[in-house]
Amino acid sequence: MGCGNILLGDDGFGPAVVDYLNRHFNLPSYMAAWDVGTSVREVIFNLLLSQKRPKHIVLVDALDAGRPGGEVFIASANQISPQKIHDFSLHMMPTLNMLEEFTELSDCLVEIVAAQPAVLPEEVNEGLSPPMQSATREAAWYIFNKYGKEKV
Repeated sequence: MGCGNILLGDDGFGPAVVDYLNRHFNLPSYMAAWDVGTSVREVIFNLLLSQKRPKHIVLVDALDAGRPGGEVFIASANQISPQKIHDFSLHMMPTLNMLEEFTELSDCLVEIVAAQPAVLPEEVNEGLSPPMQSATREAAWYIFNKYGKEKV
């Protein structure tokens, strides 16, 4: 699930990764890449209520963790400190609590593929910075190599 607002610069990282996956890879039938934008809470809530749940969820989002701009890293919901919850994108809170509940109620594994934003504008500004454009490809390849099979 690609999380983020494409109108706020590097916050559009998650949707950009999903777009890259869908355009450049032949995803296996058991795998779906969704641009959930800023609606990840609603999607997770629907999955919580669903009788049929995924075995694995990969959230892709920009996360300010004080790293160099464009650095891709892996995180889990319980690794995000309470002080950083508000940095973890506006659309992610209270999503972290929902994710913790989701993993407790199911056998679903949740992984967060994040990248350090280089630029988060205060006004509407579409498009990723060059470091995040590179991070998009890196994250897509990571996800595909870990969960997918063949390149188109």
